[in-house]
Amino acid sequence: MDVSELTTLTPFADTTPRGIAADLARLVNSGELEAGARLPTVRELAASLGVSPATISQAWQALAKAGLIESRGRAGSFVRRDAASGPAVRMRGMAPPDDPVRLDLSRGTPDPLLLPPLGPALSRVSARADVGSYQAEPVIPALATVLRGSWPSEAESIVVVDGALDAISRTLDQVVRFGDRVVVEHPGFPPFLDLLDLLGAEAVPVAIDEHGLVPDGLAAALRRRPSAILLQPRAQNPTGASMTPARAAALAEVIRSASDEHGLDLVVIEDDHSGLISTEGDVTLGTHLPDRVVHVRSFSKSHGPDLRIAAVGGPRDLVGRIMARRMLGPGWTSRMLQSILLDLLTDGAAIDAVAEARRAYYTRQRALGDALRARGIPVMHADGINLWMPVLSERSTLVQLAAAGVRVAGGTPFLAAAPNGTPVAGAPGGRGNGHEFVRVTVGAVREDAAAVADALAVAGQHLAAGGY
Repeated sequence: MDVSELTTLTPFADTTPRGIAADLARLVNSGELEAGARLPTVRELAASLGVSPATISQAWQALAKAGLIESRGRAGSFVRRDAASGPAVRMRGMAPPDDPVRLDLSRGTPDPLLLPPLGPALSRVSARADVGSYQAEPVIPALATVLRGSWPSEAESIVVVDGALDAISRTLDQVVRFGDRVVVEHPGFPPFLDLLDLLGAEAVPVAIDEHGLVPDGLAAALRRRPSAILLQPRAQNPTGASMTPARAAALAEVIRSASDEHGLDLVVIEDDHSGLISTEGDVTLGTHLPDRVVHVRSFSKSHGPDLRIAAVGGPRDLVGRIMARRMLGPGWTSRMLQSILLDLLTDGAAIDAVAEARRAYYTRQRALGDALRARGIPVMHADGINLWMPVLSERSTLVQLAAAGVRVAGGTPFLAAAPNGTPVAGAPGGRGNGHEFVRVTVGAVREDAAAVADALAVAGQHLAAGGY
């Protein structure tokens, strides 16, 4: 397709990178630009629109991140043939195959046998789904009281939404604009990176250690003037790292200093996805930066993913904007589901079941982690249900484990930077420790941790012997 053909399809009234990308995205989504169509060169379109080649390059980059176009080097840029399938490249890459295995340690989900039974709570829920008004408060008062009483810091407003990812997505929509930078953990949770791609934002990866984001790395990243920081304070996915209060205080001081020096106006978004099954105490940067922190607490790992409930707490103005926009969509989280969660959070038997699950996950983490370290595999001590295991070859490990009837998650979708891509702030050499990894859902290892460790060690090719 040449420039004249393209400009007949759209007027390109807004010649900013965002406007050009938006016009082309509409053409792709409507089918006017067919899958496989070749786009004009950057210089050709720039000359036609009277803008710089850099402007077109930024628009092309945004479209590529959104999964709508692809570059084929000297052959040019083309509309992706699978553009209609959406931009969630990493999230799709996490989906396990359909073929059954003896032991599936890839899913990152809680052990269903450790979830509290829903029967008693269901029996106590009203048989009538009665809502007095579409404009009623989105959180039932009794649940709001319980949430506020257990919140890790003072929050001006606490509401509930449909799960942690819903909360993260809605918060990012309010604070991140096209072209903004967002600090993320490296490695981090793949859907976060997909969300940033969808928003046309740039992920700024910062290395983590056993206590979360590395302060020096965060300080370096803040010099790039991000609009938000996205982190997991406990049981970080995929590594299982949890912040200490001292680390939270250090990170808050880094943010405060950078804000004073550079005039940054950024928001910290915390995803406490493991919540009540974490063995570490409550921790949040909101203790130190209450006007900047949105804290998200999910109940999926502790009470069941299908409840689809997470609580969001933070500054009244920001939380208010999130809920005002939500009222134009789903409106509120089902009050019947809220009543079930309230029952589970206050019923003695359910509380005991969650406490037992927390102990079981701790025991499984310790058993498999100790067994792997005894076999020379340097996994760090982890919290929650996952651990991050270094291997000589990700692909080879996945294949060998599959042959043994075991499945784990490949590490590539969790990486915020390609091996030869964006430098990672705070990591030696800008690339972390240079090894490949897999994520193992330890929470699914109910028994015989030694045998599982043997299988993992063999597939990982005995890292200690490989010079680690």
